[in-house]
Amino acid sequence: MAEKILSEISRDLRAVYQKGSDALARENYDYALDLFNQVLAKEPAFFDCRKALRSAQIKKSNSTGGSGGFFKKAFSSVGSSPLVAKGQMALRNNPAEAMHIAEQILNGDPNNSSAHKIIAEAAATLELPRTRAQALDALVKNSPKDKALAIQLSEALGEIGEETRAEKVLLDLARSAPNDPDLAKALKNVSAHKTLSQGGYETLAGGQGSYRDILKDKNEAVSLEQEKRVQKTEDVAARLIQEYETRLQTEPANLKLVRSLAELCTQKNQFDRALELYERIKSSELGANDPTLDRAMAETRIRKMDAAAAELNPFEAGHAEKVAQIQADKVAFQITECQKRVEKFPTDLGIRFEMGALYFQAGKLSEAIQEFQKAENYPHKRIATMNYLAQCFARRKMPDMAARKLQAALKEKPVFDEEKKELIYNLGCVFESMGKKEEALEQLKQIYEVDIGYRDVAAKVDAYYAGQ
Repeated sequence: MAEKILSEISRDLRAVYQKGSDALARENYDYALDLFNQVLAKEPAFFDCRKALRSAQIKKSNSTGGSGGFFKKAFSSVGSSPLVAKGQMALRNNPAEAMHIAEQILNGDPNNSSAHKIIAEAAATLELPRTRAQALDALVKNSPKDKALAIQLSEALGEIGEETRAEKVLLDLARSAPNDPDLAKALKNVSAHKTLSQGGYETLAGGQGSYRDILKDKNEAVSLEQEKRVQKTEDVAARLIQEYETRLQTEPANLKLVRSLAELCTQKNQFDRALELYERIKSSELGANDPTLDRAMAETRIRKMDAAAAELNPFEAGHAEKVAQIQADKVAFQITECQKRVEKFPTDLGIRFEMGALYFQAGKLSEAIQEFQKAENYPHKRIATMNYLAQCFARRKMPDMAARKLQAALKEKPVFDEEKKELIYNLGCVFESMGKKEEALEQLKQIYEVDIGYRDVAAKVDAYYAGQ
């Protein structure tokens, strides 16, 4: 389904849309909402109408003083819960209906993240990129520190040709996390896409010309297409390695080329060569203080260990013991390597979080708590850090402290996503360990209403009601 413009809408619906626009101009918001929803129920791909509907929803909310106070806000939240569940259920079989349900929620609560998430997912299924970008934009405004959402929004904006906005979204977030590898990778992708667009490649979308018409060298066009693939096929990776090795002879100071070659060598399991290249970067002035370089080298060594375990003969005597030894060595290496990075970059809270996660995995709870308490001020991992801290407290038989930490995390998590489900589930488990069965059940029921297949939630809730 492609998004439609006004001229592609039937005459009758155009008339309804115009009436809605007139009502919006006269500040008759309720009538405008009704008319716009009527149009979208029949033409969900009519983006200009959805844009006008969102404007009417927001203006109506502002005209009534936002949420209208605590009691109205609480009532709205409770009232929208069944609609959220209904919309999420409709996503699987009827995404257009799911969007219609979500708009009903937004009519009364235009900032409802659950509704915007439904629209974003439905728009992705229906291939409505502008609608998806609009929904993701609202989600990011609600959760400006959510890295995953920011990256999704950036990708969506790039898809509709708004590369400058896409870049700005990531740059705004990167200011508080300059060494975040995920943001760096996303920015690299956006910059590449922006370069292509500004270089005239957007004409390809209209069927005019080709990469090879735009680039003088046909081989360069092929290389560009293949380099942009996230997961390169084995034959392409091998060819690029050969090409980069040749270029390196004439461009020895090109550190970007060295790093690209190292990443390709890692992909092709040429780990020793990759590490040699990374060391080459590290010995340079720019690479000496780059924490992402240390992380890349560590990941390469870990992949080398995993490859060694995969190469063991499963039918050979002592296979399980050899695999267990490699895994133990891997964990020990990860901890030692991360400790070095912590010492080298003591203020990098992202590394502190990673250190805490490794200690937690190794069962070193006291050390994990110490690192997580430092990483709690890291905005991009704050919720995950609080979740880990709660699990540490729970394992140390401190359920009251675990419950408080999870409740604090939930207050900062408005979007009902997988992370929030885990927080709620963990809080339910903590309440259960405290003997608070009713409180535990209330947590599980929140998940049951929106995702009956989550872990063992259905079994526990069904068992409760079966025993009534």
